[in-house]
Amino acid sequence: MGKPDFDLCVIGAGSGGFAAALSAARLGLHVILVEKQDWLGGNAVHSGVNNWEMGVGGTGISFDLYQAMQNIPAAVGITSLHRHILFPEPNQLTFPGGEWVIDPQRSYIDTLKRHGTRGFKDDRTILRERWHAVVFEPKACDAVMRQMLQATGRCEIRTGTTFTDLQVHSRRITSIDLDDGKRISASIVVDATADVLLLQRAQHPLIIGRDCRDDFNEPDAPSRRTDQINGVTLIYRITPRNTSRVDPLDPEIPTECWWAKRYPVASFTQYPNGDFNVNMLPTMDGHQARAMEYKPAYAECRRRVLSHWHHLHCDHEEFQAYEMSWIAPTLGVREGPRMIGRYVLTQNDLIQGIGQQRHDDVVALADHAMDVHGSDAGESRCPELPHPYGVPYRCLQPRDLDNVLVACRGASFSAIAASSCRLSRTMMQLGQAAGTAAAISVQSGQPLAQVAPIDLQHALRQQHVLLDWPMPDHLKKHLISEASHDAIKSM
Repeated sequence: MGKPDFDLCVIGAGSGGFAAALSAARLGLHVILVEKQDWLGGNAVHSGVNNWEMGVGGTGISFDLYQAMQNIPAAVGITSLHRHILFPEPNQLTFPGGEWVIDPQRSYIDTLKRHGTRGFKDDRTILRERWHAVVFEPKACDAVMRQMLQATGRCEIRTGTTFTDLQVHSRRITSIDLDDGKRISASIVVDATADVLLLQRAQHPLIIGRDCRDDFNEPDAPSRRTDQINGVTLIYRITPRNTSRVDPLDPEIPTECWWAKRYPVASFTQYPNGDFNVNMLPTMDGHQARAMEYKPAYAECRRRVLSHWHHLHCDHEEFQAYEMSWIAPTLGVREGPRMIGRYVLTQNDLIQGIGQQRHDDVVALADHAMDVHGSDAGESRCPELPHPYGVPYRCLQPRDLDNVLVACRGASFSAIAASSCRLSRTMMQLGQAAGTAAAISVQSGQPLAQVAPIDLQHALRQQHVLLDWPMPDHLKKHLISEASHDAIKSM
C-alpha cells in the first residue's frame, strides 16, 4: 500500500470531530475533516443546542473556542439561573420551565462545576450561586471553528460532503469513499458522526436503548432491555418586539397538547443580544422519533413547537412581547447507537467518581447528572453526582478496528453513562484526546491501542486539559483571564 492521503481523517464536525481535527492539526498532522452539513458544530450549531451546561472539564479546546468567540460582539456570554418552575414566587404565575439569563458578573471558570448539589428541588439558593453556563451564537461558533482549523495550515475542511462507503482490511479502515466521487485514505480515522455511521458500515457491534441490569451490573438499569432512548428536541428562538399580541396559530394545529398530558416545560436561555433560546424538554420521545422517518418526525416536532409557542402566548402574557424568529433546521438528538469498545463506561464509574475509579488512562473529566428526557424517565430522572468521574481512553477504541477512534455520543458508554457524558464540552474533551492520540500514534509509529496512557495524558495536560481533581493551580491561572478571586477559591 502507498502512503495515505492524510494522517488523520475525521468524519463528522460536531463538537468531538472539531476538537479531534484541531488538536491533531495543531500537533502537526495532515488532517481532513468531512461534514455533511454546511456548518460546523453539530447539534450545538445545526440544532440550536448552543448552550454549554455547567460542568467539570470544559478546558483545553473548549476554553480556546470560548476565548475566540469573545472577539465577536454579542457572540458569547455566561448565564445564571433566574426563575424556575420549582421556585414559585408568591402571587406570581409559575414560570413554565427554567430561565437562564446573561450575568455579566460571571466568567468562564464559573461554568466549570456542577456536582455536589441535590438538584433543583432542594438546593435553590446554592444553584443560583454555583450553576452557570455558556451560551453562544451558532453562526459565530461555526465561523470561529473554521478560523481555528484554518489557522493550523494543516486541516482540509469539506462541508456539504458525506461518506458513501469504506473499505476494511486486516482490522483497519483502508479507504473511505465520499459522495463527491473521491476516495481518500488516512493512517487513522475518527468516527465523530454521532450515530457512529462508520462503525455501522464496518459492521462493528453496536447497542441502542436501555441496557438491562445484567449487562453492566448497574443498580438503576431496568431488569429487561428496552428500546427507550433519550428524547429529541426541536429548538426555537424568540426575539423581543415593540408590541404585545397573541400570534395566530395555523387552524390545522391543535391549541391543546395532543402528545402528552400537558405541554412540556422548557429551558429558556438568554442570548447576549436579548433573544431567548427555547428548548422543550423534550419535543418527542426518542424511541418514537427513531421509529419514524426523519422528515415526518421533524414535521411533527415543528407542529408541536408552534403549538407550544401559542400556549406560551395564551397562558403566559409576558411572552406576547416576543415573536418566534427561528426554528432549528435539524432535530437535537441526545442518544443513538453506541459501540462496545475496549472498556464500557457505566453508572458504576459515575457513582465511584474519580477518587475511586481504577483507570490509568483517563482522558476527560465530567460531572453532569444522569439525565434522561422523555416519558420513560421515571420520577427521579436527573440524579446529581457527588463527585466528578473520569472517561478512559479505552472508551474511544473499538474492539474490532485498530486504526479507528470514536469521539461522539456513540462512544463506549452504557445508556445511563451516556445520559451524563453526552454534552458538548465533554465531547470536545474526547475529541481532543482522540486527535492527540492520533498524533502520538502517527509520529511514534505506535498502534493506537499501544499509545501509553502516561504519554497521552502528559500531552493533554500540555494543552490545558483538566485531568486532575481538584483543579491544579496552574490550570486555574490559565483560566483566570476574567475570573474573580472568589470564583477561583471556590474551585
